[in-house]
This record gives sequence, structure tokens and C-alpha cells, in this order.
Amino acid sequence: MIGKLFIIGLGPGDAAMLTPQAAVALTLASDLVGYGPYVDRAPQKPGQIRHVSDNRKELDRARHALEMAAAGRVVAVLSAGDAGVFGMASAVFEAIDKGEPAWRELEVEVVAGVSAMFAAAAQVGAFLGHDFCAISLSDNLKPWALVLRRLRAAAEAGFAMALYNPHSRARPWQLNAAFELLREVLPPETPVVFATAVSRVDEQIEIVTLAAADSLRADMRTLVMVGTAATRRIERPGRPPWVYTPRFAGDAA
Repeated sequence: MIGKLFIIGLGPGDAAMLTPQAAVALTLASDLVGYGPYVDRAPQKPGQIRHVSDNRKELDRARHALEMAAAGRVVAVLSAGDAGVFGMASAVFEAIDKGEPAWRELEVEVVAGVSAMFAAAAQVGAFLGHDFCAISLSDNLKPWALVLRRLRAAAEAGFAMALYNPHSRARPWQLNAAFELLREVLPPETPVVFATAVSRVDEQIEIVTLAAADSLRADMRTLVMVGTAATRRIERPGRPPWVYTPRFAGDAA
């Protein structure tokens, strides 16, 4: 008997940002698999089994889910935001690619979610209004030298950037190192957004300049966005500013 595997993006935190498609998939699953805080966000369903694991056990989690689906269960693997943006979708397909041939016969459905970068950009205006990229600052799965090369290339090419995994207890120095590199390329007045716990009750949004950006503003729940030389700030007396990146670039203006 062959089951089914859903890979579900839960959105950034607010239950209102869980898509209807994801909500339906959650009700169909006999088993939920994921990092504890993400599994806790899923609505309770009688009889549904929850399999919780550490955040760094992505491949083990993926293999466990695939084994259960191959045994005939309907399994949902959960990610925050969108499962395809530094989430569990890649881990599941890596496990399929390197794993049991029978796993290739499974029905696998990736359910899109609202990424934190889109939720954060919407909170401040239109930060990602032109060409942009997403870069993880974690060097757990790639060398730090590669992170720096990608940051410099993105800044020199004029991409707005969403920086995931900017700060952790094991990596307290890397975000400031990234800012130091970006200051070599971008103007000091370039807008930088620190979006912590975006869309949740304890959300905190700070907009500063690249010159003033400091890792002390970030924690493990923070997404950092760095603008381009063209990114604009619209001041509003007594209210938070709007920030947008114009749709035109270079001679297109």
C-alpha cells in the first residue's frame, strides 16, 4: 500500500497566513512530522500522530516521513514560511534522490506557503519591488567564504536581499561581518530592515541605515532585508516610514 506525502509551508506565524490549501492538507494527514515549534502551530486533529524532532535533523526527518508514506500513511512534513525557501522540501527531495527506489513512486505534493520575506516586505511597503534574492547566512551546509562571495555579487548586481538565518548563539559574529562587506559596496544610507517574529503577536520591525545596522538588533527569529542603492524611504510624520525598491533600474528610469 502506498500513501501520500505533503510538504507544507505554514506561513510566517499568523494563523491568518496559513493558506486554505495548507489547511486542507493538514486535515488529510494521519501523521505530522517537523521541528517542535512548527508542529505546535498545526491545528489539533483527533487521532493524528505528531512526530517531533530537532531542527538540525532535516534528512532524518525526511527519511522518517518517506518511510511512513511508503507504508501507506498520509504524512505531512511541516516548515515555517514556504517549505521550498530554506525549508523541508529540498531535504525531502534530497532523501528521495539518495534513498530507496520505491520512494520515487510515492505521491508527493508540495504545498506553497507565505515566505517570511514576503510578509516582512509587505509590512514596510514594497521592499522587494524589483529584482531581489534570498541568501542564508548559515554556514552549516556551505562555506562562509561562499556566503561572502554571494553577498558581494548580489550587492554589486543591485539585488535587494533577504538574509535568512542571520544570527544564532553558535554564529553571533557573522551578521556584522556581512554588514562590513556590504558597506564596501552599498551607500551608507541604504535601508536595512530587521523583521523579528514577523506576523506574530510579538512582531518587531526596525528600519535603519546600513551604516547603523548591527547584529544586536537580530535574534534567531529575525529576517534581515538589505536594500539597493535605489531603495527609497518615505517618511511619514508620527508614523513608521514606508520603504520601497523602484520598479525601474538604470536607464529604464
